Amino acid sequence: MDHKKCCHIRLWITVIIAAGLLTIGAGSYRDLSAYNEETYKGLKIFSDVLEMIEKNYVDPVDTKELVPKAIQGMIRGLDPHSALLPPEALEDLQIDSEGEFPGIGIHITLQNDIVTVISPIEGTPAFKAGVKARDKIIKIDGVIPKDLRDAVSKMRGPKGTTVVVTILREGVTDPIDFTLVRDIIPVKSIKYISIKPGYGYIWITNFTGNTTDDFLKALEKLESDPVPLKGLILDLRDNGGGLLKQAISISDVFLEKGKILSIEGRHKKNSRVFMAHPDKVKRSYPIIIIINGGTASASEIVAGALQDHKRALILGTTSFGKGSVQSVEPLRDGYALKLTIARYYTPSGRSIQAKGIEPDIELRHRTIGDESSYDDGGMLKEKDLKNHLDANPDEKKKAMEADSKEEKSKDSEINKDKDKKDLRKKSKTHDFDYRLGPLTTEGLKSDNQVMHALEILLSYEIFKDRLIN
Repeated sequence: MDHKKCCHIRLWITVIIAAGLLTIGAGSYRDLSAYNEETYKGLKIFSDVLEMIEKNYVDPVDTKELVPKAIQGMIRGLDPHSALLPPEALEDLQIDSEGEFPGIGIHITLQNDIVTVISPIEGTPAFKAGVKARDKIIKIDGVIPKDLRDAVSKMRGPKGTTVVVTILREGVTDPIDFTLVRDIIPVKSIKYISIKPGYGYIWITNFTGNTTDDFLKALEKLESDPVPLKGLILDLRDNGGGLLKQAISISDVFLEKGKILSIEGRHKKNSRVFMAHPDKVKRSYPIIIIINGGTASASEIVAGALQDHKRALILGTTSFGKGSVQSVEPLRDGYALKLTIARYYTPSGRSIQAKGIEPDIELRHRTIGDESSYDDGGMLKEKDLKNHLDANPDEKKKAMEADSKEEKSKDSEINKDKDKKDLRKKSKTHDFDYRLGPLTTEGLKSDNQVMHALEILLSYEIFKDRLIN
């Protein structure tokens, strides 16, 4: 058998494996013969391209790397939230769901291309050792981290093992080495405080497997204070979402009956309606929910449900606008397929896909005492993402027709875009989020959105008393 024939057979085996990766469900394989003729032709073209790349590309290529990239490109062409998850990405997703991970316990970001500490998590090895906000991590076990993911990977590890983190600290000449023993770090999705006697504040950072349990504990603590709870501020800003089940159960805490959410997929198995149930504890106090452009997915479900049932007042800026549901199906070799399977709708039947939750009271964020407000309008949202889903399936045709009209008015939009960019330059970007450290009333009092929410609750209580009397 000549070399060309061997190469072609090997490439076809690769294509079959790639197709198998996409079609493996609960441990079974689909026969390639089940594919229709068009699919077969497409696979033949894929095989030809793969062969040409392997033979003629300027540098040697690894077919094992090319195939996953091709699969990823195909899936990314569907929508921004579907993806082929490599083992490390699947592990990150599982950590977010489980609510804990082995590591040292710090929030980090990339600032001026340097890994920088936002805040150590209370009670963790990093916190106890004295790692501080704004410390710059220059080495981990003597190696410079390539990027944020690399830094996270190097700092995580089995409980009880050690890692040496080298940091630069403002005001200190020489680098500081911290030898830290890794531990199990709980991912706290709930932070709360009594902002004033009778008025509680709860921040839900994301929706993990234990969010509802922790939320109920926080509520019970606030409700058991000497002064009965008269109002609650629920902060969903910068909450990127999480588990659908947790968003449903959080909403159910404040609803006695009616629809919480409906999801509609192409297949009946992916369509469902979630209903509220009567609670043993009746909670009738007013609620203010604060949202912004970082409020997405599961957090939008909570805000939309309580807004539609008129159970909460929404304050802030329009949310992200992710109105779709994804499932994660395991594949071979530690891979998984995250695939969009349905759109979701709020109790009133509205889709927030690429639209977002609009606040009842629009108020942009700024730090009290600082006249330069943070412009939430500069945040990237669902509608800005390539290949984003339309709110309804039949809107795609209308959108295509609108695109041709939009092309004609593009010149006039250039000036608007320039104005928007200028506004973003003038507006002050987020400093490190005060909420990531220990919550204090001083920190909350510097937040104009939180303070305005409190003023509304206080006004409601005064007005209610006057009506009764």
